Amino acid sequence: MSETIHIYHTNDLHSHFTNWPRIKSFLADRKRWHEEEGDVCLIFDIGDHADRSHPYTEGTTGKGNVLLLNEAEYDVVTIGNNEGITLSKEELNNLYVQADFEVVVSNLFDLEGQRPEWAKPYHIIRTAKGTRIGVVGATAEFTPFYRKLGWEITDAKASIVQVVKEIEGDTDLIICLSHLGIREDELLAELCPEIDILLGAHTHHIFHEGKWQGDTLLGAAGKFGYYIGHITIEEVFKKTKARLIETSSLHEVGEGFDEFLVEQGKKQLDELIFHSTKKLKAEWFKDSELGTLFGQALIDFAEADCALFNAGIFLEDMPEGAMTRYDFHKMLPHPINPCLVELSGAELKEIYLQSLNSEWPQLELKGMGFRGVVFGKMIHLNMELVDHRFYINGKLAVHDQIYRLVTLDMMTFGYFFPSLKRAAKTYFMPEFLRDVFSQYFRSRAFK
Repeated sequence: MSETIHIYHTNDLHSHFTNWPRIKSFLADRKRWHEEEGDVCLIFDIGDHADRSHPYTEGTTGKGNVLLLNEAEYDVVTIGNNEGITLSKEELNNLYVQADFEVVVSNLFDLEGQRPEWAKPYHIIRTAKGTRIGVVGATAEFTPFYRKLGWEITDAKASIVQVVKEIEGDTDLIICLSHLGIREDELLAELCPEIDILLGAHTHHIFHEGKWQGDTLLGAAGKFGYYIGHITIEEVFKKTKARLIETSSLHEVGEGFDEFLVEQGKKQLDELIFHSTKKLKAEWFKDSELGTLFGQALIDFAEADCALFNAGIFLEDMPEGAMTRYDFHKMLPHPINPCLVELSGAELKEIYLQSLNSEWPQLELKGMGFRGVVFGKMIHLNMELVDHRFYINGKLAVHDQIYRLVTLDMMTFGYFFPSLKRAAKTYFMPEFLRDVFSQYFRSRAFK
C-alpha cells in the first residue's frame, strides 16, 4: 500500500439517536480532512443500527435508519440480529432499497438457497492509488428465528473463511464486519488469519486501542453510539493503530434530535386501535388487571392452556381514552415474540416453582430483547399451586399429560428456565407482544 487509510466504525447503535448528530458531524469533518490530505476514509457499521424499541424505527420499519446511514455517508454495513429477525422477510427485503452503501452478509439465504438481492458476500473497494480492500461480513446464527421468517442462516465463521479464500488473491487488505460477538471473533481470527482487520459487534464489547490476535487487529466500539472506532492503516500494515473516540467529548450538535425522531415515529404510528374506558395501571411487583388482560391475549393468540410472563414488560399504564399503535408501542416496546412450549404436567409444575424465585422481581434485566428496567413479578395465568397441588385451568394437573404454555421468547433462551431451552416449542414471528395485545382489543372492539 502506498497510502494512508482511515477506517471509522460504529456498531450496536440500537436506535439510540441522542449521539447521532455528533457522530454524523464528526464523520463528515474527518472525511473532508482525510480526503484533503489525499488519504482514504471509509465508514462501516457492524449491525444492530436499527432497534424497533424506538418509535422512529418502528414507524419506518427501519428505513429511517437507512436514511440516517446514507446521510452520514457510510460505505459498507452488515446486519445484526435486530435487522435480521425483528423484521418480517418482506420488510427486510425492502429495508435497503434506498441504501447508498453496500450490505455484506455472507451467511444469509432464503429457503431455496438464494442470497437476497440486497446482500453481497463481499465488496471490494479500489482506492485512487490502486489499493484493493476486500470487505466481508456475517451475522449471528439465530437459526430457529431466521427459519421461522423464511431465511436460512449458515455457519458464520465457515462462510467468512470461504469468502476470504475466494478473494484473498484479488485484495491487498481484508476487513471483516462481524456481528458475531467477541468469543466468535477470537475464534474467527484463529481460523482465518488472512483477515487483516476484524471489526466486531453483538456483545457490545470495547477495545479502546484494538486487540492484536496474531496478525489480525480486532476493533470494537461498544454500544448505543457512545464510541466511534478509528483505525489508521499506514503504508506498512504493522504500524496500524486503533482507538475509540468518546462521542460525549465531541462538540454538541443537533440538540433535541432524538425527540424530533420520536415525534416522527409518533406520526407514523398514529393509528387508532380502540378506546379504553378506564386507566389500567402497569404494576411491576404484583398482579394487575392489565397483566391479566395481557395474559389472556397471549392465551387466545397461541391457543394455549396457560401463560407465564414477567410484569416488568409493561413500561406504561394503559390510559383512558384513545389507544393508538404508538401507545401500545410505548407500553410494550420490546422486540420480543410470543412462544408456545409443550410440557408435561410434571414439567410445567417444575417451571412454576422455579418462577417463584424471590430474587427475580428486582433483577435489572439487560438484553434478550427486554427494553425495560426491572424483571418484575412473574405473572401466572390459568395455573396455580394450592396445598402443594398444581392446577391448570382449575383442574388438577395430570403428571404425564401434555399442556400448552405460552410465554415470552426470552424465557426459552436458558437463562431463567434451562429446561425450556430443550423443550418442544413454536416461536410466533414476526408478531411482537404489542401486536398480540393490540390485536386482542382490535378484534373484540372493546369500548
